Amino acid sequence: MPSTNRILILGVTAGGKGKLAFELAKKIGAEIISIDSMKVYRRMDIGTAKPSKEIQNQIKHHLIDIIEPSESFSVDSFLSLTEQAVKDIEEKGKPVVAVGGTAMYIKALLHGIFDGPNTDADIRRQLKQQITEVGLAELHKKLSAVDPAAAERIHPNDEKRIIRALEVYELTGKPISGFQQQFSVQPKTDWTVLGLRREKEDASGRINARVKKMIELGLVDEVKALLAEPKPLSMQARCAIGYAEIIDYLDGKETLDKTIEKIKINTRRFAKAQRTWFKTFRFVNWIDVGQNDTVEQVLDRAMPYLK
Repeated sequence: MPSTNRILILGVTAGGKGKLAFELAKKIGAEIISIDSMKVYRRMDIGTAKPSKEIQNQIKHHLIDIIEPSESFSVDSFLSLTEQAVKDIEEKGKPVVAVGGTAMYIKALLHGIFDGPNTDADIRRQLKQQITEVGLAELHKKLSAVDPAAAERIHPNDEKRIIRALEVYELTGKPISGFQQQFSVQPKTDWTVLGLRREKEDASGRINARVKKMIELGLVDEVKALLAEPKPLSMQARCAIGYAEIIDYLDGKETLDKTIEKIKINTRRFAKAQRTWFKTFRFVNWIDVGQNDTVEQVLDRAMPYLK
C-alpha cells in the first residue's frame, strides 16, 4: 500500500509544486528531495527556479546543487542519489517529500529504468554528425516521423534524449515509446503520489510571469557568469530552457525581447510535454488548483490523501 511516509508531488512547471512541498514538509516534519534534472547544477539558480536559501535553511532539500555545470547527470545517478537520500531521511525518523516535474526521473523512481537496447557507438556517431550538418531541429523532425509520441514528450533542444530515441529506433525498428509502455501500469511502490492540475490558460499565465521575473532577477547576468567559468557548460546544461535562449542572445542571434518571448514559448511547450507524460500515469491523486487558490487551500485538499 502507498505510504504517507513517502510522498511525491508532481505537476507541470510553474504549477506551485515547490510551495506545496515546502508547506507540507513543514506540517509533517519532512525533508524534501528535488526531482529536477536542472536544479542539480550549482550556480544555475534563477533559470531553474530553485528554492531560495532561506527556504532551504528552513527545510533540508536533497539533490540540489550537487554537480558542476560542466558535468552531465544521468537517470542512474538520480536513482542512486535518491535512494541514499530516502535512506538518510528515514533513518532520522522523518517522512520524505519528493517534488518535481522531470517525468523520466519520476517514472524511473516509481518503475525503474525501462529495459531498452544497449547503446551503439557507431549509430550515435552518425547521429551527432547529422546534428553538425543539418542541425538538431532536423533530427527532432525525423523523430516526429518515426515516433511522434516520443517527439511530443522530448524538447527540441534535448539532444541527449533525441539521440537515444533515434538510436533505439535504428537498433530495433521500434519506437522508444513502445518500450516505455510498462510505465503506464500501476507501479510497485510505496509512494503516495499527488499531482497538481491547473487549467491550461492559468498554467500558461504563471509560466509567462515566472519568465518575466527570472529576467528581472538577473538571468542574463547568471548566464554570462556561467559562460565565463574556466570549464565550459555541459551540453545538458546548455540545453536547459532559459539558458539555451539567453546563450543565443549573448551570441547576437536574437534581441532580448524576442529571446524572452522564445523562453516563454519553449517553457509552455515543455509544460505541454509534461502534461502528455503525466496523462500516462495511472497512479496519481490529482488535485485541481484554481487560479486564486492559496497554497494553504491546496494543502488542505492534499491532506485527506495522506491519512
